[in-house]
This record gives sequence, structure tokens and C-alpha cells, in this order.
Amino acid sequence: MTSPTNEDIPRLTDKYFVRTRRVAERYGDKRVTYALFMRRPVAFAPKLALGWLAEIAKARGVVLQIEPHYQEGEWVGAGEPLVYVTGPLSQLVELETILLQKLGAACVAAYNAYTMCRDLPKVAFMAFDARHCAGTEMAEMMAYAASVGSAAAKREAGAVGFVGNATDATAHYFGRSEGIGTMPHVMIGYAGSTLRAAEMFHETFPGEPMTVLVDYFGREISDSLDVCRRFPDLAAKGELAMRLDTHGGRYVEGLGPQESYAVLERHNPAAIRRYRNEVELRHLVGTGVSAAAIFHLREALNGAGFPKVKIVGTSGFGPAKCRVMAESGAPLDVVGSGSFLPDDWHETYATADVIAYDGEPSVKIGREFLLRK
Repeated sequence: MTSPTNEDIPRLTDKYFVRTRRVAERYGDKRVTYALFMRRPVAFAPKLALGWLAEIAKARGVVLQIEPHYQEGEWVGAGEPLVYVTGPLSQLVELETILLQKLGAACVAAYNAYTMCRDLPKVAFMAFDARHCAGTEMAEMMAYAASVGSAAAKREAGAVGFVGNATDATAHYFGRSEGIGTMPHVMIGYAGSTLRAAEMFHETFPGEPMTVLVDYFGREISDSLDVCRRFPDLAAKGELAMRLDTHGGRYVEGLGPQESYAVLERHNPAAIRRYRNEVELRHLVGTGVSAAAIFHLREALNGAGFPKVKIVGTSGFGPAKCRVMAESGAPLDVVGSGSFLPDDWHETYATADVIAYDGEPSVKIGREFLLRK
């Protein structure tokens, strides 16, 4: 059974719901209809929440009427009822806390994943969110959400979308049996050089495509070219990729403010000639993994005769950064992202209101928009 179990519910739910159950059991039950909704646009990602609800209903021996208003992955406007759930008040009231926990954040994360994949339809995404999650339940919720948003972008925009994630536990959401990933900074430090780390990886996992992290020593361009020259066959077959994860405290090797502007002038001058806010400008020509940095690495690889070597971008690739990358035409092949996780947590709050008691419409003042039309 998906956690929490039926036995867990009384200690995990808000106390006033537990007490309301006792009142309903004492004075007579009523059949109620709950409307679940959110205050912002989302992509509908209900499976974990409604799956848990169905399992609890089975454990309690109660029949619930569960009516989703949308298909999984569909866009839902602010305030629109996501789901109607009808059943005995005594059995439903104390489920609200956990049900909303499983619904809201998933819908927002799915929306974010959808917009990122839609904006960069030719880029493959990898979900690197697990270590940013507050435990394994959240990690499952976020992996599921990424898969929902990705599937919607594939349907609507022909996007490549999310092709995998970092852990084995949730790889099934992306049609895989195992997680995927590159090499972390600790492996580069352990090896003592970027080139030696690449050699160790190749010797340990022969025959696999290889993605090399190239920012550890601040030699993103030099180390990339050294690795390409060491593995020319992988480079020629398109089985070698360079991962840029340069932090925001410095520029990629060979770049500064002036050089970054010059790179964009060569490739997409219109990108920097329209109005940009501070965040957008940083994504374009600032420190870290900027659009200019990606163009800069692509220039170096192509100029050295390695046009089939791919570029993987990581570090802060959320909806805003992906939109700027799309507008600039940055030549990304893959994005590794945990930044589809909701940034503003209060926006993830799902809400539920009872809108009918024994079939009679009734809802608190101001929530009449939830009533069945």
C-alpha cells in the first residue's frame, strides 16, 4: 500500500479533521462531495493522490465516487475544480490533509516540467531532483510529475522531453529499469584530473556512451578538448558529451562580460538587443552556465573537429532559464535539471472544500465557483 497506511492517518492528519469525524459518527453521517482545486494554473498530475485515496477506501471498506475533471497532463486554470470526491463525511474528512499533500506539489512540478520541455523541444532532459527532495515520498512525487509534464510536451509540441532520471527507484516513470547519470565532481577530484576521470569511467564501464563533467578545475574548454582527443572514436560516433556545471561565482574558461557579449553577437545578436531583466541577462551572458558559455564550448568543439560531441547543461535549469536558452538558440543537447521542483512552495498548496451535503449544494461564501455547473 502506498504510504501512509490507513492506521497512520489519525496521527498524520490535522486534528480538527479527526474531531469532525467523531462528531459525524455521533450525530449522524452525511454523504458529502469535496471539490479539490488550486489557486494557480497547473498541469493535472493526480495519479499518486487518487491512487492513495482508492487504496484507503478499499482498506476502510467504503465506496467513494472519484471524478477527475481532466486527463492526466492537461492544463488546468486557477480555481478550476480538479477532482470531485463523494462519500461519507466520516470516512472522507480526515483524508484531506494527506490527499492534498500528494496532489498540489505534483501538479506544479508537472506544469514546470511541461513548460521546460515545450520551450526546448529538441533537448533531452534528465531529472536530477532526488537529492533536492525532502525524503523518498517527495522524490517519487517529483519523478512522477516530471514524467507527466514531459508526456504532455511530447504530445503537444513533439518534444524529446525527459528521457530518464537519477535513481533506480523511480526510473520506471521514464520507461527505464535503472537511473541514468553522469559523473559527479567527487569523481573528478578523486581521479586528480578530468582526463583521468574520463579514462577511469571508460575502463569501468566499457562500451557505454560517456558524459564528462568539465568544470572542476575551471578548464571547461581545455579539458573538453583533451578528453575528445583521448577518445576520438567516441567523439566521432556521437557517444561522448561534455557536461557544463560551472557555478555562478565565475565565468567559463575564456569568457568574461565582454567576451560573453561577443559570443552572442556572433550567434544571435537579437537575443541581447531586446529588453532583459537582471535574471534573464545573467542566463544569457553572466557567470555560470550561460547561453554564451554553451555557444563558446560549441565553437571550441566544432573548431577542433568534434562536431558530434554533445553538450549537457546543468545548474539552475528551471522554467525561466530554459525559456531564455530557447530564445537565444543555445546549442544544448541535454539538460540535467532538478529545478522543475516548485520554487515558490506556497503555490503548491492544493485546497479542498465540501460543496454538497446529502446532495444539496452548499459551500462557504466566496467559493461558489466550485459548485457543479
